[in-house]
Amino acid sequence: MGRVSSLNMPPTLARWVAGIDVATAAGSAGVDVPDHATTLLLRSDKRELIVMGPRTRAAYHVAAPGHSCVRVRMRPGRAQALLGRPQRDLADRALPLRELPGLDLDQLAADPIAALEAASADWPEPPERLEEAAHLLAGTTVATTAARLHISERRLHTLFTAGTGLSPKHFARIDRVRTVLAADAGRWSDIAATAGYYDQSHMTAEFRHFMGVPPAAFTAGRRPAATPCTA
Repeated sequence: MGRVSSLNMPPTLARWVAGIDVATAAGSAGVDVPDHATTLLLRSDKRELIVMGPRTRAAYHVAAPGHSCVRVRMRPGRAQALLGRPQRDLADRALPLRELPGLDLDQLAADPIAALEAASADWPEPPERLEEAAHLLAGTTVATTAARLHISERRLHTLFTAGTGLSPKHFARIDRVRTVLAADAGRWSDIAATAGYYDQSHMTAEFRHFMGVPPAAFTAGRRPAATPCTA
């Protein structure tokens, strides 16, 4: 992938944004891991703003050296409020955006934090229920999450598909895989238990589904062949 610089996010943006980074391609193979978040992306060379929906499988690619982009990873449900449209059709898609309220693209490229702080002052009040549901879902089942929120499982499903583009179950599966990817070195059985899998074999099957290879192979660098990035 090249160099990735994560920016320190001020409290003023925390209710909207889960993370901001600036990535610069180095011409070497990289991987975009599965992600249940919607991301705003600005290519520095084109000044083109793109909304990227949840990514349901890993993508292995090689980008031309020198290309850089600003990536703004939104909290659950925030993109729906900001874009004013349900996210149910955004999974595995990238769509151009003409504009966002108050967001200056030149400033976003030069100083992402300042640009987002200025723009967020005019953004609508974000909903909280979906993020609460996502937090609960990370540690329990869909049925238990719905019960704790005092809503039906059908209502929870509607909430997630409109707000994230994913069903609650799919959202939770991606969350578990990301937990494995972020885990420190240790026994796979322990990592599986921490991530919420039934056992190590369950984790291995799920990881292979999303990443294309089992976790031991991925960690050892035995990954699917990278293809040129054309975005």
